[in-house]
Amino acid sequence: MKGSIQFISSMIIFGTIGLIIKQIQLSSIEIAMFSSFIGCTFLILVYVLCHKKLNVAFLLGYKRLMIISSVALAGNWVFLFKSYQYTTISNATLGYYFGPIIVLVLSPFILKEALSRKSVLCIIASLIGLILILSSGFLQPGLEDVLGILISMLAGSCYACLMLANKMMPQGNRLDLTVLQLGMTSLILLCFVFIVEGGFEIHTQISALPYVILLGVMNTGIGFWLFFSGMEKLKGQSIALLSYIDPLVAIFISGLVLREQFTILQIIGGVLLIASTFLSEFSFKRLRIRRKHEF
Repeated sequence: MKGSIQFISSMIIFGTIGLIIKQIQLSSIEIAMFSSFIGCTFLILVYVLCHKKLNVAFLLGYKRLMIISSVALAGNWVFLFKSYQYTTISNATLGYYFGPIIVLVLSPFILKEALSRKSVLCIIASLIGLILILSSGFLQPGLEDVLGILISMLAGSCYACLMLANKMMPQGNRLDLTVLQLGMTSLILLCFVFIVEGGFEIHTQISALPYVILLGVMNTGIGFWLFFSGMEKLKGQSIALLSYIDPLVAIFISGLVLREQFTILQIIGGVLLIASTFLSEFSFKRLRIRRKHEF
């Protein structure tokens, strides 16, 4: 029960990211850099207070994969945060959720995992859903929504790279991996802030400071801590099922809190995309077998 509460809490926290990002008047690179740095610092503090040891030496044995995954994490956040500036939270969330489908498509080539008939059908359904979501943007005045969705799809692509890189690393403490990835991501983005944007604007950062700290501590630090703490106590099917609380919370916030409008095509496309992603991860055959044993 404790694991479920922790995991559900992390999903709710992740679902509020878009709402906080909308309040921060910084570039997406700066937001991602501060978020990863504050989140990494918070998690290291948790390790110190809990007298836990961070196993960095083991992870550094996979330097190439660590660099790839950290760059992917940086791109994931930069593109996702940027997409919120062009479109609604719901559109950005739905575009971002195309990421797991990309993992599914690339798995046969990178992880040597065969695609089942169900997986192929899920890919087709998700593509139809994505087309419907994008077409609703073309029907509206201006193409900012389409641009925002496309940027969120880039974020989803980076997320796919991150997941594939993590899967290629041996199983270990995923919280250790996250701490190191956050640290490396903050350093990568710090370089980009100075190279691409020429440094910081102090007066802008001071006004954004409360939201940046909230994003780093709550949505990154506490969010990841609850995520991995809960994951350790849950089975894979439960994790797959509960993961869909995140986009649902984001979509509810988009409609109920920010009063962002939905079109019929967006709703149909969103249902298709989320349902196909869910079905690609959830095995009903295993669920039926488990229920037979229970009864």
